[in-house]
Parts: sequence; C-alpha cells; structure tokens
Amino acid sequence: MPNASSWSASSPLLLLWDDSSGTRIFLSLLYAVLAISGTLSNVMVIYLVFSFKKLQTTSNAFIVNGCAADLSVCALWMPQEAVLGLLPPNSSSLRSAEYRLLRGGLLGLGLTVSLASHLLVAFNRYVLITKLPSVYQALYQRKHTGCMIGLSWALALLPVPLLPGLWTLGSAQSDGGSRYSALLLALAVLGQTALLLHCYLGIVRRVRGSAKRVSVLNFHLLHHVSVLLLCCVFLLGTQPLVWVSLLGFFLRPAPPALQAASWLLLCSLSALNPLLYTWRSEEFRRAARSVLP
Repeated sequence: MPNASSWSASSPLLLLWDDSSGTRIFLSLLYAVLAISGTLSNVMVIYLVFSFKKLQTTSNAFIVNGCAADLSVCALWMPQEAVLGLLPPNSSSLRSAEYRLLRGGLLGLGLTVSLASHLLVAFNRYVLITKLPSVYQALYQRKHTGCMIGLSWALALLPVPLLPGLWTLGSAQSDGGSRYSALLLALAVLGQTALLLHCYLGIVRRVRGSAKRVSVLNFHLLHHVSVLLLCCVFLLGTQPLVWVSLLGFFLRPAPPALQAASWLLLCSLSALNPLLYTWRSEEFRRAARSVLP
C-alpha cells in the first residue's frame, strides 16, 4: 500500500496506484471535459483578438499570452492524463521517467506562464487606472510589452531541472527534494497572489474615490462584482494547493485525495481563464456573435 509521501510521482491522475477503476475513469472523463472546453475557449479568445482590430490592446496581449500557455495544459497535458488514466496502473508507459518528465514539463510551463499572465493583466490595469496616462504610455510601449511576454516564458523555463519534483509533486526516491520543491511552488504562488490582489484592490479603491465611471480597454472590469468574481475564482483555484503544500512541509502530509484535488483545481484554471477575462466584455461578446452561427 503506497503511503502519502509516495503518491503518484508516476500516476497520471495524481492518485494512488490502488485507486478503484471507477475513480480513475471518472477523473479521466473530467480531464477530457476540461481539455475539450479549455482548448475551445482558449483558441476562440486567441482567434478573436487576432481577427478584430478593436480587441488588439495591450491588456488583451497579456490575455492571449495566458491563453497560449493554457493551451499547453488543456490541449497537450490534459488529454494525456485522460488517456493514461484508462490504462492499467502497471503500464510501462506510466513508469517511464522520460515520459513523466515530458508531461511535467508541459504542465509546469503552461501553469507558470499562465500565472505570470494573470499578474501581467492585473498590473497593466492597475497602472492604467491609478497612474497618469503618460506613465502608462511610457511603460507599455510595444517593445516593452513584448519583453514582458518573453520574460514570462523565460522565467517558466528556469525551473526545468526541478520539474520532476516540482510538477509531479512527490517521489519515493527523493522525498526530501520533493518537499522543498512543493514549498518553493507554494511560496511562489502565494507571492504572485498577494501582488495580484494588491493590484485589483488598488483599482477598486481608486474607482471608489472617483466620481467618474471608468471603462478599461473596453472591459467593464470595474464593476465590483466582476472584480470580486475574478479574485474569488482565482483564489479558489490556487490557494488549496498553497496551503496543502505548506501543511505537508511544516506539519504532516495532507491526505492524498486532498492533494490530488488541490492540483486538479489549479489545473482547471487553464480552462476557466478565458471566460474570467472576457465574459464582461461587450467587445468580445460582439466579436464572438459575429463568428459563431
């Protein structure tokens, strides 16, 4: 019987090897649904931004960057998890170290750039609302925007040597290393979340103190309900993994099912991100209506 520290360094569904076939089939179907819906929504947002000039803004450039990263998770990683979950647990494909590294690389690259894009969007809107127009124009010139997007991908490639421990979350062979990798991941996500909330709370404070109704790049973002929903969904997707990782490092490992659920929530953000940033935009809705039957 595997213990909590050896759970699924090689399991495709982040579950113990002795999980029932019914559970594995259910999670395979869940991954398949997320893969299809996430791929379609991310591709749609990218297509709309490239097809309609009104949508080609700096903020949308960061959103497209996040969608491209989310495709790495939804279109490349999730389908593999859905298929591998239907294979016998002792399948040689699942035990291949090289294949686990490849899958971990796809997941790590996609999630890292996606989380960085969340922060880039929030900071872009924070500067637009709270700073002078001249400051915004100087900071977000085309070349600067390109450098920010390129930097998000470069930073995602830095932890490549740590991928086996960082993105497969546990290995019986190097339990200590995986614990420190999980701590590093938790602290990075926690810091990113603090910066993101600082930006959005700063926007809300600024708007409350203004007598004018502000529209950000055709996003009616500054309705407080929209900001609150975006932050709540983001927190729901990221914080369980943070606190499960911190609990495992400082006290005792959380139950394997709770660890798996926290990872599944984080990965599901890749399918939800396009909706979070476009559902309140009249420009996106108008563009979508013009291309959909």
